[in-house]
Amino acid sequence: MQNRYTDLNTYLRGLFGCRVQKITIDAGLGCPNRDGTLSRAGCIYCNQKGSGTGAAAQGKSITQQAEQAKHALIRRYKAKKFIAYFQSYTNTYAPTHRLKELYDEALAVEGMVGLFAGTRPDCVNDENLDLLASYQDQYLVWVEYGLQSVHDATLSRINRGHDFAAFENAVEGARKRGIHVCAHVILGLPGESEKHMIQTAKTLSAMDINGVKIHLLYVVKNTVLHQWYDQGRYTCLTQNEYVNLTCAFLTHLRDDIIISRLTGDPHPEELIAPAWAINKTQTLNQIRNTLEQQNLYQGMHA
Repeated sequence: MQNRYTDLNTYLRGLFGCRVQKITIDAGLGCPNRDGTLSRAGCIYCNQKGSGTGAAAQGKSITQQAEQAKHALIRRYKAKKFIAYFQSYTNTYAPTHRLKELYDEALAVEGMVGLFAGTRPDCVNDENLDLLASYQDQYLVWVEYGLQSVHDATLSRINRGHDFAAFENAVEGARKRGIHVCAHVILGLPGESEKHMIQTAKTLSAMDINGVKIHLLYVVKNTVLHQWYDQGRYTCLTQNEYVNLTCAFLTHLRDDIIISRLTGDPHPEELIAPAWAINKTQTLNQIRNTLEQQNLYQGMHA
């Protein structure tokens, strides 16, 4: 079966000539949507762990996290090189000198060839973008912006705390420095129809971005979305709905945009719904089969 979308693993193998794996790092940083700068409520789907591992709260240093993950990835995937992926919360939300300490520690681990920083588009500035750009002589550098939707009404509804214009500005700031940009989007957000989601794909496809990460909106414990779900105010996508939406989304993205993810990884002990979200492999297989059976491929409508 031919690959009908441009996946991250193939891209990285093309750059480095071997299997490259991302190592997820929790730097223990915060979020302005949690600490009171913007809000204390956070986004409606986010709990206190901030989509992270909780490793920082357990007292694990960045070096410990990276070394532990590295050995597991060597055993599982025969990985030869690694990318330090700062994932949890907002990884440009600290003084620049502190960010440099964190990034330097991760990149000092043997085998690191890249730095990917997950952050919010309203939490980058010239200083921290200059810092990220300074690593480009030696490393592959990407910044991953949590956008979720291009629609301001949706961003307000989910208490995102920024608008689409903030994303546009953040993309411009990164790209003029040569930093690669990955946009995170979520399918199934409250109030969004398929038309809204396809418009997000079309808008991103017309922008100077390099990658997209697609997530399923799932309900986790102790979130506003959990309350809405219990009150009947939110209904999750079915697996078939999500598969079909993802396939349609891909067809409207330029074929050179690298797809870093096609669905999410809920923590089983935190997941409320939908139950099928746990079976990531099944969902990915359904997406690939649907693309094949319907003769769909990334960029065909872009």
